[in-house]
Amino acid sequence: MLYEQVSNLEIKIDECQLTLHQRDTSSGFTRVTTVVALTGDNETGYGEDVTYDDDDHQPMHHSADELDLTGTYTLEDFSRRLSEIDLFFGTEPSQAISRNYRQWAFESAALDLGLKQANTTLSEQLDREYQPVHFVVSTRLDDPSTGDRVINWLDRNPDVSFKLDPTSAWTADTIDRLAATNAVRILDLKGQYQGTVVDQPADPELYQQVIDAFPDALIEDPALTEETRPLFDGHEHRVTWDYPVQSVSAVEQLPIDPEWLNIKPSRFGSVHALFNTIDYCSKHDIQMFAGGQFELDVGREHIHAIASLFYPEAPNDAAPKGYNDPNPDDDLPTSPLAPPHNPRGLSWRS
Repeated sequence: MLYEQVSNLEIKIDECQLTLHQRDTSSGFTRVTTVVALTGDNETGYGEDVTYDDDDHQPMHHSADELDLTGTYTLEDFSRRLSEIDLFFGTEPSQAISRNYRQWAFESAALDLGLKQANTTLSEQLDREYQPVHFVVSTRLDDPSTGDRVINWLDRNPDVSFKLDPTSAWTADTIDRLAATNAVRILDLKGQYQGTVVDQPADPELYQQVIDAFPDALIEDPALTEETRPLFDGHEHRVTWDYPVQSVSAVEQLPIDPEWLNIKPSRFGSVHALFNTIDYCSKHDIQMFAGGQFELDVGREHIHAIASLFYPEAPNDAAPKGYNDPNPDDDLPTSPLAPPHNPRGLSWRS
């Protein structure tokens, strides 16, 4: 079992520091994250809290002095210690899943620190080899949804592939234009989200259009209703899940048995839950790909490291951070990403 290979890593923590990061994105919003730095024995482990609501980051920064994590632990002990702490300091996050996001920030920092203090890497600890990571670019279309953003990317790099979020505003012409590129690998219907700015209610007409127009694309997180469920008859192998995937038990309760899953480490909260789910997928021949969340710092590197070990050739929604900038540079890395020459800890940075 994967988790048993890291659960007993020894971690010594002398100090915890928090740093707020902020950057505009290509999807039209300003992203805020918090980087957690755990320091001990002249090493520092890093993790990133990808909680989406800006206000949810503030209580932790205002109460940072109350957060005493000093001590010597195993990774398992540290995870148990985190479960005893209210990391939102008496406030209720706007989304319940944010508690997992924050726990992951601290656990990934601890894993990074423990690996560095043991003078090893995640690949060495798991006895696996880093492989080049293939990726797709995730982007929302401009409004009105003409598809110009995708065409512009292809003009810059004809080999780029995409994960797109269809909406009811997409016209038939837009769908035909996008389908003609043969560059769309994943279509995220956002049907499992509720109470967020990206909600896309069940739309039978939209679902039928994308099923027909993109016969080779994976279709993520549909909202299954009496009207929409029959549309996927014969296409179950293309349905993949993201938002509900937080544990093995969550996978077992999915309404359509998956052949593909989107693995976002922060959704799981703990290293234990993440690694158990990867083990489960491997045992049940469920293919996996990485999912990103507009990480601004080490969170994206951690996604690359894990993808490199377990699903490097998948359509990983984990393009380098520069692809999310409103005005991306012309010299962005192309897919696949080569493994770093001298990785340390959980980091995948050269």
